[in-house]
Amino acid sequence: MSFSDSIAERIRHVVGDGRVTLHEPLLKGNELAYVTECIQTGWVSSVGSFVDRFERDLAAYTGAAHAVVVSNGTSALQIALHLAGVRQDDEVLVPALSFVATANAVRHNGAWPHFVDSETRTLGIDPGALAKHLDEIGERRNGELFNRLTGRRISVVVPMHTFGHPVDMPALNEVAARHGLAVVEDAAESLGSFLDGRHTGNFGVCATLSFNGNKIVTTGGGGAIITNDSDLARRAKHLTTTAKQPHSWAFFHDEVAYNFRLPNLNAAMGCAQLERISAFIDAKRELTQRYQQAFEGFAGASLFLERPDTRANYWLQTLILSEECAEQRDDVLRATNAAGLMTRPVWELLNTLPMYRDCPASPLPVARDLARRIINIPSSPQLIPESM
Repeated sequence: MSFSDSIAERIRHVVGDGRVTLHEPLLKGNELAYVTECIQTGWVSSVGSFVDRFERDLAAYTGAAHAVVVSNGTSALQIALHLAGVRQDDEVLVPALSFVATANAVRHNGAWPHFVDSETRTLGIDPGALAKHLDEIGERRNGELFNRLTGRRISVVVPMHTFGHPVDMPALNEVAARHGLAVVEDAAESLGSFLDGRHTGNFGVCATLSFNGNKIVTTGGGGAIITNDSDLARRAKHLTTTAKQPHSWAFFHDEVAYNFRLPNLNAAMGCAQLERISAFIDAKRELTQRYQQAFEGFAGASLFLERPDTRANYWLQTLILSEECAEQRDDVLRATNAAGLMTRPVWELLNTLPMYRDCPASPLPVARDLARRIINIPSSPQLIPESM
């Protein structure tokens, strides 16, 4: 049996017969009841009780003091960066190994992504490599960090918790503090993930979540900003709701802002989904164990597992091909998808995309290596039907 077919067989052993998608929503809780309530009461747009409830529920679940729900994760990150102090022509440190929205949100603020390397133990930003890079290219001017090669200010670092696995935030925060950088966590993939008992998103100035259809909790489309800073939360709410001053009838807007509001219909779905997140994560952790057993002793690939100080949501199950088998990645992708098992490579490194090729970057040896060897495999919680 070929290497590719052997991987397909091991996945099939876990997920059973039939075509299997990468990650699909499970809508068997109170979603229909809550959405029906919106329709029956007429509260279907950007104001309604489910918007308020979803914000309260998110804050309670994540342990953050505040949550502000918005139209999608990219919008959330755009506003979060603005509130963290990103200015026109700044540079923002982001992982090259990330979804394109991480860099796009930087450009939406008129700033430039500055791509940095990842580490194999977290798949996220490598604090040690970042510290070395900043020592080499950074210089202090009036208490701020500048890139001496481009002359631009470096203002914020954006760790992204890849596939739900937390970045080493204590080490990264130490680097950020030493260089005077704000930290904004891209927690789009890590709702339900914890580091040292704290939910991701509580380690920086603020963080952002995504509720896209393929996320662990979905509102169809949507996102959120979470923060422990009351002033920042108020500003986030104001800017994402057209900067309208509260009034019984008057329409007075006091600054240029955004209509990034999440409709009550979507928030209703989110409330229902969040009620079941513990079951979703339990199923995903059981799925991890079954995959781990299926690939035990298999020399060509291994399942990426959480670190001892973390509890990951395992949003997407991740195979790491061995160095010897990295060149067979596309063969594996072809064989598994042809067998009805949806698998995907990791994203193209952001610094290689046409709109970002001229942006500053640190050396990226680990990101380049991981991009050759990562394969995401079927990860839906309903693959463990007895827990659903």
